[in-house]
Amino acid sequence: QVQLLESGGGLVQAGGSLRLSCAASGPTFSMYVMGWFRQAPGKEREFVTRITRSGSSTYYADSVKGRFTISRDNAKNTVYLQMNSLKPEDTAVYYCAAGGSGTTTMRGYNYWGQGTQVTVSS
Repeated sequence: QVQLLESGGGLVQAGGSLRLSCAASGPTFSMYVMGWFRQAPGKEREFVTRITRSGSSTYYADSVKGRFTISRDNAKNTVYLQMNSLKPEDTAVYYCAAGGSGTTTMRGYNYWGQGTQVTVSS
């Protein structure tokens, strides 16, 4: 069982940056592929990015490629999402997730955090 807690969300102007963190409980953090998803009002939850267990490989949705960076620190049981050049369309609740398959779909992840709100003003 893994519990995930996101932090770092907030209000930022377009073009600004935010860094989200997701702290995991338990000794098995390094066993999981970690992902970030987001859900905007009235829309379905969508994949943003994921990182492999060792951190050696990452994958991004086209909408955030070149602007967002995922990283992890297995010693701290934490995954990060650095978001630069933010746009109003990035406004959403951001969720971190832990799973074993490394897919870009929600069903590839077994554990989810509660989410953190990111609002980008124009």
